[in-house]
Amino acid sequence: MLESAIDGAGVSAVYQPIVDLARGVVVGYEALTRFEGYPVSNPELWFGAAGRHGRGADLQATALRKALAERGGLPRNCFLTVNVGPEVLDHPAIRKVWADEGDLRGLVVELTEHFAVDDYTALEPDLNRLRAAGALIAVDDAGSGYAGLTHLLTLRPSMIKLDRALVQDVDQDEAKRALVEMVGTFAGRIDAWLLAEGIERAGELEALAALQVPLAQGYHLSRPAGPWAPITDEAGHLLTMQSVNRDRSGLRPLLERSATVTDVGDAYAAFADPTVDLVVLCDDYQRPIAAIDDRTSPIPLVIPDMKVNVGTRPADAAARAVTRPDWTRPLLCTDDNGRYVGVVRMPRLIQAISSGI
Repeated sequence: MLESAIDGAGVSAVYQPIVDLARGVVVGYEALTRFEGYPVSNPELWFGAAGRHGRGADLQATALRKALAERGGLPRNCFLTVNVGPEVLDHPAIRKVWADEGDLRGLVVELTEHFAVDDYTALEPDLNRLRAAGALIAVDDAGSGYAGLTHLLTLRPSMIKLDRALVQDVDQDEAKRALVEMVGTFAGRIDAWLLAEGIERAGELEALAALQVPLAQGYHLSRPAGPWAPITDEAGHLLTMQSVNRDRSGLRPLLERSATVTDVGDAYAAFADPTVDLVVLCDDYQRPIAAIDDRTSPIPLVIPDMKVNVGTRPADAAARAVTRPDWTRPLLCTDDNGRYVGVVRMPRLIQAISSGI
């Protein structure tokens, strides 16, 4: 049976939507492996058995190819996440999968945590190759197994996934909510997205949205299916109502849109317009890095500016801003996915606070 599965017989992929909780829209999909036509269908049992027989990398490579086969039809502005064990990351079969794909932009590689990582430095060459090809790295099941603080601190992932154990009944457990907030703060400090998985009830979804967890997936949002399923009507309605309420608060009334560039050298072309006095440098995923003003010349030394979530209370944003060496610089505002939405200039922020906003 194992050899047949490695050859691809009965192996397929389904895709579970990943939802932006702030906007209530699908922004990505996780590919999940299915084994059909065999007495055993549980993927964990299959991958565990393959590992014990020395064929773990080969079966994972087959699963990856099945998952990536639909990648060309991925909806616009959506990413695809795939799972791979860190213990097979340097295996030739896995490396060949990435090489055959070539451009990995829009792909998130989740490192599963079913085995302890003895030497994190051994992963660096392969992780660096993946990043160089455009992929992002995610830590799967944070909060369970081996995905502890050492894992997060060493790998510096672009996405941290909260395990179902933390998500279950989070609306009824104050300690879990505090832990989710703590992980969310850590994710923000390392510029990573936080994703809650395994949401099965409306109460869990509502609590996580209130905690400003940016991304989520689970049966309550949508079950794994063929490409490319939407979220349920019930979940969509709940998120829409929460988004309406959230839009009435925070820094949104103070936002100012500025020109954006992804190369610092392009800033000066924008300054050819005499009305432009500020340009925001963003990365390829529209996450802001720094504000560049027209007084900076020649090519500026880019020093990252402070980023705040657009839902932050003005008083809280100001309290953070005044701790900076140059507290007068504008604040770079992001949505719950870390994407740029605008700037807030300090004079306007101070005026808003003095007016009681």
